[in-house]
Amino acid sequence: MRGFASSASRAAAAAAAKPAQTLNPKPLISSGKPTNPIDQRYISQIIQRKDWFLILSHQLTTRRIDLNPRFIISLLQNQENPLHSLRVYLWVSNTNPVHAKDQSLKTVLGSVLFRKGPLLLSKELLKEVRDSGFRITDELMCVLIGSWGKLGLAKYCNDVFAQISFLGMKPSTRLYNAVIDALVKSNSLDLAYLKFHQMRGDGCEPDRFTYNILVHGVCKKGVVDEAVRLVKQMEGEGNRANVFTFTILIDGFLIAGRVEEALKQFETMRRRKMSPNEATVRTLVHGVFRCLPKCEAFEVLLGFMEKESSLQRVVYDTVLCCLSSNSMAKETAMFLRKIGEGGYVPDSSTFNAAMSCLLKGCDLVETCGIFDGFVGRGVKPGFNGYLVVVQALLNAHRFSEGDLYLKQMGVEGLISSVYDYNAVIDCLCKARLTERAAMYLKEMQGRGISPSLVTFNTLLSGYSSRGDVKKVHEVVEMLLEHGCKPDVITFSSIINCLCRAKEIKDAFDCFKEMLEWGIEPNEVTYNILIRSSCSTGDTGRSVKLFAEMKENGLSPDIYAYNAVIQVFCRMRKVKKGEELLKMMLRIGLKPDNYTYSTLIRALSECGRESEAREMFSSMERHGCVPDSYTKRLVEELDLRMSGLSRETVSAS
Repeated sequence: MRGFASSASRAAAAAAAKPAQTLNPKPLISSGKPTNPIDQRYISQIIQRKDWFLILSHQLTTRRIDLNPRFIISLLQNQENPLHSLRVYLWVSNTNPVHAKDQSLKTVLGSVLFRKGPLLLSKELLKEVRDSGFRITDELMCVLIGSWGKLGLAKYCNDVFAQISFLGMKPSTRLYNAVIDALVKSNSLDLAYLKFHQMRGDGCEPDRFTYNILVHGVCKKGVVDEAVRLVKQMEGEGNRANVFTFTILIDGFLIAGRVEEALKQFETMRRRKMSPNEATVRTLVHGVFRCLPKCEAFEVLLGFMEKESSLQRVVYDTVLCCLSSNSMAKETAMFLRKIGEGGYVPDSSTFNAAMSCLLKGCDLVETCGIFDGFVGRGVKPGFNGYLVVVQALLNAHRFSEGDLYLKQMGVEGLISSVYDYNAVIDCLCKARLTERAAMYLKEMQGRGISPSLVTFNTLLSGYSSRGDVKKVHEVVEMLLEHGCKPDVITFSSIINCLCRAKEIKDAFDCFKEMLEWGIEPNEVTYNILIRSSCSTGDTGRSVKLFAEMKENGLSPDIYAYNAVIQVFCRMRKVKKGEELLKMMLRIGLKPDNYTYSTLIRALSECGRESEAREMFSSMERHGCVPDSYTKRLVEELDLRMSGLSRETVSAS
């Protein structure tokens, strides 16, 4: 577009004139009197040194480090080397007994050791711990063993545990539980049982944790009868089953496909006056949906809900989640109506998931009725909840209804940021309501919300799809006035608009400006220009662009391939067209009916009827179902190959 480069250059110069920020590094240890606490970056630098424990102790005595749990957790998580995280934990846990007992710190350390490990107990590490004056406690050993178990290092867990006496430790029920849990998680159930049977020999009595770990292990394997036996043994030893035991058993029965017995566990819990927790209920609901046909699972759970009225909230939420994730729109609508009449009000995320399911597979009017009903009862769908309904209405060309919901979003203050406005503008542009979208641009500016490059690019996309060159030019001017620097999306939208308006010369001038700006064209830019060149008969340029695109490591889309294949076929270079077809298949791009019909016609016109027939036969092998046009082409081809014409066949 003429004048675009000079206007945009001014914006680029203004952007480049902004002062750069600089970072003034501080010394590792201040030479003067410390007044400000040091930050994580400096502690991380200290942790990497061999004398880390001496320096950290010094910093602590000078009160330059504030060891609150939040700071420690962040420090543990942000170390690249798991050894450094271990050093942090050793230091804080030995410095303050409160931190040594903080379960959240141990959980974070275990997660870090799993994600960035394994961290093994080498001779060098053990020497470092001794030299620091710290020690590996039972609690820390449990964390280390847990990380090895998650990483599948069963043999290593077993070997280390066999030598814990050399670390100054004695076997305990807690350590045994950690090892058995690690072995179960690393899929070494036989070894876990071996450790279980060794416990009493070391003077350690199995507790409820021990049994729950083993029960969980056998239930994962589907050996639920062994789990039941373990529970009986546990209770025979005075360790009463708790809610976690029953949750594990329910999961085990469902893994084994024994739904009735899973449901009976709730009756047992009720007799024992034990309340299921959310995990118990979610385990049941998800398990029933997993092991039964979906409709049957829903019926079973409806019966369960009638008996377990005290669990309504969590059951309703979980059932709705399963219905939505399984795209059971009819059942979701029925269930929402039923539980809504009873006063149930879902949370926003559950409700929005259910609405998404209904919008995909239910009547739109019915869905809007359910939506309005629950909003009237107090559900707050939020911005995203409203927007999906608006999108569905606009796609169905129910513009006035969609507009009502947009107004309601405004009344409730849900459209309040540039991100919200961008989403609304995008929604309207996709529905080809670009003028309405432009009104939201004016509204946001009136409220003092500055539009972003995304805002302008979205509007450009809307106008360019209509080929409205005037409007595109206006939006570009606004974009530059707001100090936004155009990107590849901006240029591609402008080029697309010019091509749709048949202003091909200006489109290629804009393409040149884009390159002058140092902005690399992407697949979209090239595909637009290739299709446009083909449609205007400029075959040489389209082939050149296609080759240039591939040289730049970009992948043409199916429309670009089809356009170039058509060019080659028109030039009677069918072999090159066939080579492009093979290339499409090789890179995993699925040819469509247009691809095949172009090649079939070209082969037929070149007198290569048998190859044209083979091309048709290969369509379904490559997952393309022939449409009516392609079938008609082949029927005519078959008639010619049999030496008959349509008239001959009709006369007969």
